[in-house]
Parts: sequence; C-alpha cells; structure tokens
Amino acid sequence: MQEALQVLATSASAIVVLMLAVWLVSLAMRDASIVDIAWGAGFVVVAWTAFAVGDGTESRRWLISLMVTAWGLRLAGYLAWRNLGKGEDYRYQKMRQYWGSRFPVVSLFTVFLLQGVLMFIVSLPVQMAQVSGGPDSLIWLDYLGLLVFAAGLFFESTGDLQLARFKANPANEGKVMDRGLWRYTRHPNYFGDFLVWWGIFLVALARPEIAWTIVGPLVMSVLLLRVSGVALLERNLKRRRPGYEDYIRRTSAFFPRPPKET
Repeated sequence: MQEALQVLATSASAIVVLMLAVWLVSLAMRDASIVDIAWGAGFVVVAWTAFAVGDGTESRRWLISLMVTAWGLRLAGYLAWRNLGKGEDYRYQKMRQYWGSRFPVVSLFTVFLLQGVLMFIVSLPVQMAQVSGGPDSLIWLDYLGLLVFAAGLFFESTGDLQLARFKANPANEGKVMDRGLWRYTRHPNYFGDFLVWWGIFLVALARPEIAWTIVGPLVMSVLLLRVSGVALLERNLKRRRPGYEDYIRRTSAFFPRPPKET
C-alpha cells in the first residue's frame, strides 16, 4: 500500500509541475493550444515517473512504459507538427474572448489543471501496473494487451497520416475524407486511442488486484465518445463540410464496419 501511494503521489506531483510549466509557456506564447501537445507527452512523464518509483515486475514495467512512450510521443509529435505556428485553436480563442483579462487564471484551472486531473485518472493502470505484486513474468494478458494496443496504434497513426495527406491536396478543399480507414469509421484516430488504452489496461490486469483501475480506460472512452472527441468534432464538421450528413448515414461513427449502401 505504501508503495502504491508513493507512486500515485509522485505521479500527481509530476503532472502538476508539468501542467504549470506548460501553462506558463502558453502565457508567453499567447496560445493555450499547446496543452493538446502536452497531453500525450504528459503520459510519458507519468509512465517513467512510476517506473522510477515502483518496484513491480521489471518486464511489465518496461513493457507498459514503452507502450505509453510510443503512443504519447507519436501523438505529441503529430500535434506539434500539425498545430505549431498555425495560431490558437478556435476553442481557446472563444474562451479568451469570453474571459478577457481573466483568461490566464481561468485557463490554468479549466484547461491545464483539469487536463492534469484527467491525465492522472486515465493513467491509473500505467501507474499501478508498476507497483509490486502480480506474476513475476509476462503472462497471456500482457501479450493480449500489447496486441490490442498495437491495433490501436495502427488505427490512430494510419488514420492521422491518411487525413494529413488528404488535406495536403488542394483539390480536396472542403471535401469529406471517406477513404482508407475513414471509409469504415468516421474517426479511426479516436477508435485507435480507444484500443490503445484498453490494451494498456489489459497489461495492468495481469495484476488482478488492480482491476479497479478500469476507471482509466472508461474515462478515456467517455472523453473520446461524448466529450472532446467524436461529439465535439462532429458538431463542427456538420456545419463546415457539405456532404458530411451523407457520410454519417453510410459510415460508422466509431467502431469500424463496411459502409452502408446509399
């Protein structure tokens, strides 16, 4: 119990320090969008913080830390490439206009520290998998989790790459992306994220006593489906993309399946 509490406390401290630092940078840049880049990178910080403090099975600690690192650095790198130098995201611009001079303080709590809290909750399987206990070597759940994770990373990275190439072609301006993985699901990147975190949880589940950390992938699933992922993006795309309603009628919102005939 003491080791688990130490891992949790140290991870929480690392998240607070990270998010405060990113907030200060955002003030200097006048761009709160950098919090999106910090999201993926923050999980990498948590993974290696827990690795340093925990004393669990070494092979599992390495496995889950490397999984999170692969996911987090890819996401952070992609968002940095896509967003830096493009101006502040419209969501934060609207907040800045609404709150005016109070925006810096408001953003600290409602953007940066709030994301830090979510990061702490979602990463619970990563933290607790590195605490002592459980099998002293990798078992079938570890390998199943790695397989699910790999499928998720494929969907996420391939979906992002396909979309980036589509947008880079001026002939596609204003068109709906419905090719490649986007033919089978309207959000292959979010579906990939979903698989990634359920795969990570399966690795953690090799220690059955920490099954309660299922709250992590559950929170991530709700975020992807109902809060900042599918729901938020689709409201915006329906307004901006002619033909998106037709795309909705023939294509699954999340879980991949063959498109319907229209």
